[in-house]
Amino acid sequence: MSEYNYNYHDDNFSLDEAERYNLLIQIDKATFSYAITDQDKLLACADMHPLDELTNPQELLDLLSAKYKHVVVGLPANGFTLVPQSLFNQDHITDFARFLDLKPGEKVSAQPLDSHNTIIYKTDSAIINAAEEFGLRNSVFSSKGWITAIAKNTPADHNLYLNLNGSQVEIVAFKDIQLRFYNRFEFQNNDELAYFIALTANELGLQPTDVHVYLNGDIDTGDKSISHLADFFGQVQLNQLQVVQVPAEISAHQILSLAALSLCASSEAV
Repeated sequence: MSEYNYNYHDDNFSLDEAERYNLLIQIDKATFSYAITDQDKLLACADMHPLDELTNPQELLDLLSAKYKHVVVGLPANGFTLVPQSLFNQDHITDFARFLDLKPGEKVSAQPLDSHNTIIYKTDSAIINAAEEFGLRNSVFSSKGWITAIAKNTPADHNLYLNLNGSQVEIVAFKDIQLRFYNRFEFQNNDELAYFIALTANELGLQPTDVHVYLNGDIDTGDKSISHLADFFGQVQLNQLQVVQVPAEISAHQILSLAALSLCASSEAV
């Protein structure tokens, strides 16, 4: 996997113009990444900031305290379940939460994932508290934007989309442009990664040779996992989808999940 870290500021970026910008924050277990966009242009981004920088900012004090047009905070999940919106009732969220084996120090959130599904997920209380600095109404499930971005670009039924983050992979698939499958797996090597892709393909009734795999996140162009997966599946390539305009020095597939949070930006509660 990639050891790539990104840190970019456009020459024209100025916090004096913050009221025009979107601030996107994607939180992991112990770190967070941020991006700042102006309409569909990336102005700044950086990753691997410690989580306590959100609650007690030092290095990013000016950046995080500026007044933005929109703020979106992507929250990670320790566990999740999808419920059809036709069956979901906010009054019964406690009943649904029982599927998540809620532990002390975890809180449950529920939000629409798309037009047909609600995602119910649990997150560490410390992360929820950090997100509260920006208003919980501005918080969404971390991969909502990524799933939305793929759905908006007419995904084929035989495509599997992977978001890689260290030893974790998210896999999403669509049928007739509607979400058909979403799950997350832990893997330790390329063989295990191939296994989970094959397991997903089998569950969807797809032949491996017919599957097209699109990768984004923690991966480089020459990563050995690409050639390894190509031995099993019909086509394997990096996901070149761009949600915002990025400069040449930033790989769009590396920040796709973060940048896609811009699709969740709204002046209304999310």
